[in-house]
Amino acid sequence: MSTKNKHIPCLITIFGATGDLSHRKLFPSIFHLYQQDNLDEHIAIIGIGRRDITNDDFRNQVKSSIQKHVKDTNKIDAFMEHVFYHRHDVSNEESYQELLDFSNELDSQFELKGNRLFYLAMAPQFFGVISDYLKSSGLTDTKGFKRLVIEKPFGSDLKSAEALNNQIRKSFKEEEIYRIDHYLGKDMVQNIEVLRFANAMFEPLWNNKYISNIQVTSSEILGVEDRGGYYESSGALKDMVQNHMLQMVALLAMEAPISLNSEDIRAEKVKVLKSLRHFQSEDVKKNFVRGQYGEGYIDGKQVKAYRDEDRVADDSNTPTFVSGKLTIDNFRWAGVPFYIRTGKRMKSKTIQVVVEFKEVPMNLYYETDKLLDSNLLVINIQPNEGVSLHLNAKKNTQGIETETCSIVLFNERSR
Repeated sequence: MSTKNKHIPCLITIFGATGDLSHRKLFPSIFHLYQQDNLDEHIAIIGIGRRDITNDDFRNQVKSSIQKHVKDTNKIDAFMEHVFYHRHDVSNEESYQELLDFSNELDSQFELKGNRLFYLAMAPQFFGVISDYLKSSGLTDTKGFKRLVIEKPFGSDLKSAEALNNQIRKSFKEEEIYRIDHYLGKDMVQNIEVLRFANAMFEPLWNNKYISNIQVTSSEILGVEDRGGYYESSGALKDMVQNHMLQMVALLAMEAPISLNSEDIRAEKVKVLKSLRHFQSEDVKKNFVRGQYGEGYIDGKQVKAYRDEDRVADDSNTPTFVSGKLTIDNFRWAGVPFYIRTGKRMKSKTIQVVVEFKEVPMNLYYETDKLLDSNLLVINIQPNEGVSLHLNAKKNTQGIETETCSIVLFNERSR
């Protein structure tokens, strides 16, 4: 974080603060920023929820979540002094007056200068309602900045997304709205752009003349956990493919932006997405497969089938696994398949990009009866960050025999 963005006072209000996203991602991330001195002491965090729990109960829950997901918990007690709980009904107008009073109280106590960030870690059907009430109640009527942060999914289809967009814009200016994809915050995902555009050796090869295919994989060991109700309405396609996976495909396939400005990067991503081939029903059958996990064992422990999870229909056909081939119809990528795969209850947690280069025109080593392996650029995003090149080299023996060797360009330990 740049110096100019440090130590800005702010009131962070998290709607859905007792949910999975908040405890697994948000609070550990905010704590990490605080621990790294990227947040000012003039900061307060309001956790919004429906549960009837005390402030101390909530702090204990948040503290436990941070300790579970963060190795170094130095300064955690100091951080917890900035965390507060507020019971709230997002559909009740009167509840917002109580939230306004509490927000103003914390603003005065921590000298927050009216700067407010609202994070909606809620189901999308509440986004419009909350933004309307934030404005009508006066919660956004301050001298400081206002920010509205929205997690996916943003609507259920194009029509609902456009309607939601129009509703939110009545309460917040476009530059105050942040529709985020937390995958893009992963360091190695951001590194895709740097690898491509900051290295002369890669960009000349980054096209259909030299690349055979690109594979994007995101698998996890976990099932749906306590998110069965949400997952029934989304499945792997809406939960992963139409956001996280396509964002990574866009990063891999886009042209160089004219600057690192977010609008310029977005413009190049949009060109890629517009170039994706639209599949008809028969094309989908040929190019995509879906699946759903059954009961079994992971690490020696028995796990439920998806249909046995809480809040999942007994006859559900919701996919928990999707694999398919995407085609980008432009001059750079014509003929290069982009393979995507994502699933829950898989063998391992893996987020990885594999760029497979084309074979050499002729195998000079055919007399060895060994086919040459394709050159690979492997970008490991999780769990072990790193980039490696897989090349063919001579074996350390008499004669000329080839073998595949890996050159680790960098990994977590070397950075």
